[in-house]
Formats: sequence, structure tokens, C-alpha cells
Amino acid sequence: MAEAAQNSGGRLVLVVGPSGAGKDSVLEGARRALSGEAQFAFPRRIITRQSDPGSEEHFTLSEAAFARQREAGAFFLHWEAHGLHYALPGAIADALAGGRTVVANVSRAVIEEARRRHPATTVVVVTAPPEVLAGRLLARGREEAAAVQGRLARSAAQPSGPGVVTLMNDGPLEAAVERFLQVLRATPAEA
Repeated sequence: MAEAAQNSGGRLVLVVGPSGAGKDSVLEGARRALSGEAQFAFPRRIITRQSDPGSEEHFTLSEAAFARQREAGAFFLHWEAHGLHYALPGAIADALAGGRTVVANVSRAVIEEARRRHPATTVVVVTAPPEVLAGRLLARGREEAAAVQGRLARSAAQPSGPGVVTLMNDGPLEAAVERFLQVLRATPAEA
């Protein structure tokens, strides 16, 4: 992995939450709102999946290339989910060392590793009531009702520990984005 950014003035903001919570929409709204502010960085994830118009903008690597880069220490964080490999680029360490706020969508599985690597970490759990999540997932049309219920049951456990903020996204997207911007602009102690 890339060198730890332990003693920097930057802040790492990790966004997690169940499928259907609207993480990507909230992140995109904040990224657009903060596009003119150099203090904030929204790095693109690296994924072993081809890009398509309906998914997040990311860098695509083959599994072999991903493994080579992982072994070379090119990633700040990496994880596997749903049969795919994901990573955040190693350049995040430089942004944190430079005092920037780095905002990224990650798996709950890497939260503790992120906290070890960078203690100034805030975890934002974007969520919604179960019936809202189920409705959004069913509306996508990718899974049957039983699969949606299984997915929701697996995602019920929420992260704990220092610096965890819950953001309900059960109303207008603009309201959730505004609450997220407040968290991003707050100092870690205020968040």
C-alpha cells in the first residue's frame, strides 16, 4: 500500500452505506458543489469493471493489472466486493499530506485500515429507511424481491467508532447533499 499519511493536516472522509441509499448521487452533488474549492478532492476509484453510462466514473483495470498494482503498493486502500476489486489511488496520501479533504466511497471492510493509516478520518453513513431502500433497489430492476431483502439484511450492520456521522437520504436529494456539504466543511470535531 502507499505510504501512510499519519501526520498530515488533511482529512479523510469515507462514504459508506447500503445499496439504494444514494451514495453516488450525494457524492456527485457534493463534488459539483465543491468543484471550485481546491481544498476538496474526490478521487476516482479503480475498479475491475468496464465503465458504462449508468455507473460511476472510474478507472478500469483488468484483474491482472489490478493485482500487479496492488503488489507494487500503488493503492491507498483496496478491497473486494461482489466479485470485483476496488481501490483508491495512492496519490491520496499526497493530498492528505498537503492538508486537503479527500472524499471517497468505500466498503465498510476498509474503515479500520483507513483509520490506522490516517487517524483524521470521518465516516459518513448514507442511508434511508428499509422501505425506501427496498423501493429504490426494486425500481432498478436488477434483482428480485428476495434478493433485495437479502441485500438489505446483509447491510444492516452500521460502522461504529470515532468520527461516524449518519446522513439520512430519504427526502429530496438536494437536502441530503446540503447536509453532506455541512459535514465536509465542518472540522472533524464538529462533524
